[in-house]
Amino acid sequence: MTNSSASPFSPPILSLVVPMFNEAGNLDGLFDRLAQVLGGLDASYEIVCVDDGSSDDTVARVVDHHGRDPRIKLVELSRNFGKELALTAGLKHARGRCVVMIDADLQHPPEVIGEMLEKWREGYEMVIAVRRGRDDESAFKRSAAKVFYELFGRVSEVQLPRGAGDFRLLDRKVVDVLNAMPEHTRFMKGLYAWVGFRQVTIPYDVAPRAAGQTKFNAFRLWRLAIDGITSFTSVPLKVWTFAGMLVAAFALLYGLLFIVKTLILGIDVPGYPSLIVAITFFSGVQLISLGVIGEYLGRVFSEVKQRPLFVVRQAVGFEAETKDEPR
Repeated sequence: MTNSSASPFSPPILSLVVPMFNEAGNLDGLFDRLAQVLGGLDASYEIVCVDDGSSDDTVARVVDHHGRDPRIKLVELSRNFGKELALTAGLKHARGRCVVMIDADLQHPPEVIGEMLEKWREGYEMVIAVRRGRDDESAFKRSAAKVFYELFGRVSEVQLPRGAGDFRLLDRKVVDVLNAMPEHTRFMKGLYAWVGFRQVTIPYDVAPRAAGQTKFNAFRLWRLAIDGITSFTSVPLKVWTFAGMLVAAFALLYGLLFIVKTLILGIDVPGYPSLIVAITFFSGVQLISLGVIGEYLGRVFSEVKQRPLFVVRQAVGFEAETKDEPR
């Protein structure tokens, strides 16, 4: 079989990047499914598992599977850096001519990989798997996703395909461009869209989680949305510039109204209620605008520190690679 006879010293055709965080209960089923699917493809492959600071025995299980199949490799991060940086670590270690990102919980069906490879061989440089629907999610999450995609599409310089996540195939040239990007606040779906290249979408149905629970709570999703918007547009800053002009114009008109009432019409105007309302309103506007500015300043602060994107505790299965191989 082609994928089993390839030399470990030569880069494979296909690399799978699998970010993991406390996924020990899913690994046996994951590797069994991947072996069945990848074994039927005419392509050599490797599976790059990225452990993002798991507290269970995810690392031990991956190492055990590596002992049975050296094509299964491990990149263990020193702590939890988040999924975006776990994907980044996987892309930097992947050696394949094309790379597929797939979740460890089997909600991304491995059977789609074959169709992705076919599209790649047709000349597409990015094959995006798009979910057919969101019936498996709560009404709140569906509504939040709809609002985010609508807002992002209006204010950003790039467009995100509706229903697309990290499940996709990237050509080596796309991976090299992504690896060359040094930015620390990484919204991967936005970066995929920004780099461009020849793209195509294929539909798929999301499967239930094989085991465990999702690691993305409402707060993490909110942070991801904020990172996405602030990483790809300066519109929030411009909005507050416009809002400041409107507030200044409103204050000027309001002041003129008081002048007319008191000096021309001779009407006494009670000051305390209107003053309290005005102070409260303007204080709220200022706090919100400072928060927006703080988000952008925080990103500048993160970039200028020039810290590494992630720290690798150990890498298992990469010993056979030589430094002169293409990365």
